[in-house]
Amino acid sequence: MHGHNDRELIQGSAAPEIANSSEGTPKDHVMSEIHLGCPPKFSGSFISHFAFSLPRDAEYIGSKNEYQAFDNSNQNQEVSLDDDGDLALPRRSKYSKDKLVVAIQHNITSSIPSVGLQVWRAELVLSDFVLHKMFTTSEFDGIVAVELGAGTGLVGMLLARVAKTVFLTDHGVEILENCARNVHLNSVMLPSKTLVYVRELDWKASWPPNQSNSTSSHSYGWNLSEIEELERASLLVAADVIYSDDLTDALFTTLERLMSHGLNKVLYLALEKRYNFSLDDLDVVANGYSCFRSYVRDETEHHELLQNGMECAFVGSRIDLTEIPQYANNYDRGQDLELWEIRYARKVKKT
Repeated sequence: MHGHNDRELIQGSAAPEIANSSEGTPKDHVMSEIHLGCPPKFSGSFISHFAFSLPRDAEYIGSKNEYQAFDNSNQNQEVSLDDDGDLALPRRSKYSKDKLVVAIQHNITSSIPSVGLQVWRAELVLSDFVLHKMFTTSEFDGIVAVELGAGTGLVGMLLARVAKTVFLTDHGVEILENCARNVHLNSVMLPSKTLVYVRELDWKASWPPNQSNSTSSHSYGWNLSEIEELERASLLVAADVIYSDDLTDALFTTLERLMSHGLNKVLYLALEKRYNFSLDDLDVVANGYSCFRSYVRDETEHHELLQNGMECAFVGSRIDLTEIPQYANNYDRGQDLELWEIRYARKVKKT
């Protein structure tokens, strides 16, 4: 997307360079439910350690895929959890075979344009799904993957454990810099052969993405070879990017550009339906959700559209979340989270 202390989910530490305290949330700011581990009345940037349980029988745990638990707020120390779930420091060269810990710098609150600085529940659901695929299949091995509206980059960094190339994309320098910081924080767990790029992708801008003319290490523009690699992507992922009609329209414009060319691609999109009273509808509605559903057809609808001469369409199906184990410990999925598998179906030309 473009917080009480459940110890098993997050162990946290402040990012002192930009941390500050506040007596309350600014009126124009929003706050995710995922702000666990931070002190009360804390505002600003915070480094949390997200713990994901690993299945005991997963072949994924071993050799190159053995995970190291570490505290990236101090790169000379390593973090582990004792039997009571408390932080145990320091402990060098200790590897955990039952837990993966990912350090994420994120904000506790933000303005609407900067919500990508926060961690949201849909991001954890998508993380669960990606890990489940990685543990039970080889579908993501060696692929090129793109995270849209990557925000903190959590999902894309998990994918980087097995993918060949991962593009973490979002819009705005502050969000991109924070995402790049998280890649740096977790560099120890990322395979050296995996290419991870943090790149700007403005859904409302022209296509292809702007190329960078700068050699600065802080530039998030694209070069030609990266754009060519983008066309070779087979997997797209996005979490909590459906919350306004305007943004949803822009997202599907970008998806059509990405999915109508190159390799066939699949999108896994996690969303949370947030209900608000609408003056236009004089009813309680989930912002952006109806617009999202207007783009995505089910298989039956798609067949009917093809019969009526429709050239192409986004075809999607909801994934049953009860079939996806919850690897991210102790967060509440609730009833308003959805996970979708979406493909771009093109009309087959008759010969």
